Amino acid sequence: MEPPAKPSFEPDDIPPLRIGLNAAIVAVTDHTPSILAVPAAPGGGPADGLPFGPFDPARHRTFEASLRDSVEQQTALGLGYVEQLYTFGDRGRHRRDEAVWEESGPHLVSVGYLALTRADAGNPEALAATGARWRGWYELFPWEDWREGRPAILDAAILPRLAAWAEEPLKTPRSPSRMARIGLAFGLKEFPWDEERVLDRYELLYEAGLLVESVNDQRVASTGLSAELGRAMRFDHRRIAATAVQRLRAKIKYRPVIFELMPPEFTLTQLQTTVEAISGRHLHKQNFRRLVEGAELVEPTGAASSATGGRPAALYRFRAQILEERPVPGLRLGGRGS
Repeated sequence: MEPPAKPSFEPDDIPPLRIGLNAAIVAVTDHTPSILAVPAAPGGGPADGLPFGPFDPARHRTFEASLRDSVEQQTALGLGYVEQLYTFGDRGRHRRDEAVWEESGPHLVSVGYLALTRADAGNPEALAATGARWRGWYELFPWEDWREGRPAILDAAILPRLAAWAEEPLKTPRSPSRMARIGLAFGLKEFPWDEERVLDRYELLYEAGLLVESVNDQRVASTGLSAELGRAMRFDHRRIAATAVQRLRAKIKYRPVIFELMPPEFTLTQLQTTVEAISGRHLHKQNFRRLVEGAELVEPTGAASSATGGRPAALYRFRAQILEERPVPGLRLGGRGS
């Protein structure tokens, strides 16, 4: 028997890596889902980014502890619910500036996190002093908001350009049909709109060269569009944000994470508008109330709110006992795209 082949590399040949931690921090303010953005460092370009910090194993035992510490230092905001999303490590994902690739030195790998909080949970003055600000996530992804019906941007700008891109010859003949990918992601013909395919849609727009990030990454010289498709972020931070939006839209259907975004007491209307804000869908009022009552996720407090100026509305709170009674309590919103 021949001895096993020796590896083609030695440990010392592996390029050095740096591990960074990015947080997509979500809150809902005035019926708008928002992601916390921090300004670029001096010389880092005009675009906002997500809170970021390096992992320092000498100071923190875990990634999550390091993330919480760096976010609090950058934004003066303490985090509640935190969940790891994905590891982002494509070559060339960070640049020293908008034109120069950062190819020398250690390669930067980022671990992305989804974090949920309430916009009023921290100190607004301290937050503002850091330069951080809440950005509505439909500023980043305007094609994702279907609460008032089909977004006009789809037919006015996105789908015609994607159709033209789909007609271009593929560099790899065996690649999946572009038109099939577009139909599945954007709900064309026999495919319904699936609110959970946020990352698929973002990556198609990026591949087609329709985003500012496509230009910054030198995939195309220009998007060819008269207006930007949503607010760009630096590096691949909008991709990380898209991953977070997709995860949260899926998560609210089988875990009660929506209540991390709610005040301790709330009306059913407030709960519905928050769910609609996250899912990007309009929900029928009576159907939603039956859904919430059937899931036994809330309980009345016995008090009422007259904040709207009309008839007082009953106040509810999250019924925490549900976590002991049921393994996957969430809000089953019905069929995707329904």
